[in-house]
Amino acid sequence: MSISHLHCSAPAKLNLFLHVTGRRADGYHLLQTAFQLIDRSDTLEVHSRADGAIRRTNTIIGVEEQNDLIIRAARLLQTHTKSRFGADLTLHKLLPMGGGLGGGSSDAASTLIALNHLWQCGLNRKELMELGLQLGADVPFFIFGRNAFAEGIGEKLQEIKTPEDWFVVIEPGVQVPTPAIFSAKELTRDTKPIRITDFSSTTKMNWKNDLQSVACALYPEVKKAIHWLKTFGDAKMTGSGACVFCAFPDENSAENVLRQVPDSWISWKAKALSKHPMDHLVQT
Repeated sequence: MSISHLHCSAPAKLNLFLHVTGRRADGYHLLQTAFQLIDRSDTLEVHSRADGAIRRTNTIIGVEEQNDLIIRAARLLQTHTKSRFGADLTLHKLLPMGGGLGGGSSDAASTLIALNHLWQCGLNRKELMELGLQLGADVPFFIFGRNAFAEGIGEKLQEIKTPEDWFVVIEPGVQVPTPAIFSAKELTRDTKPIRITDFSSTTKMNWKNDLQSVACALYPEVKKAIHWLKTFGDAKMTGSGACVFCAFPDENSAENVLRQVPDSWISWKAKALSKHPMDHLVQT
């Protein structure tokens, strides 16, 4: 093999809106959302091994190696392609867990992309996305590699163009478990579906997140962060929480708000991405 090592980026996503439109017989919720890639990311060091062993080389607090999505992704690809190769995986976490930024899903997607390339498995984008769906509903989006209008459980994707915004993101200091939000009896599950043209033709993205009110009721810190950030614009929660964000047209505007965020919260700015940093490694 000509290449045995890759340094990988696993970027975060924001949900510019998130509507729950129904529920399937198997319990999965039907969604509509707009996924936005941003330049805040976990990083992953991937070393191919010749002996077939798959290992995580570092400790991540709260995540057992066998349960880690990067290990599960590597083993899934290995089994699916019957590859004789293995991997040493080192994951450097920057994105918070339970934050609604898709960190675990992005880590898994970058693992699949990297190992498909290093092991020369030959799977194309569609095949990798189908494999990734077995690991989580957000994984196919990160393999898709473009900002997207998503439907179904999040796996039906159409590319969209989004503004080159900057975002201020606040981590309210709580982890929000996704099952707790989706199982809440207060969750609205009948938002009227929209068309992609409805979203794409709207210059100001004043769309809501149906999960936000449930998260705010269960986690007052999320509500507090949204209330504070709304002073500066259309702030909302991403995913099932807990992170909240607000878009700004340029870096200076975002920086100005960032300087005012209370010290009790972790906060940062990020720039919109138009495509995944590893997109060039994915076969069409």
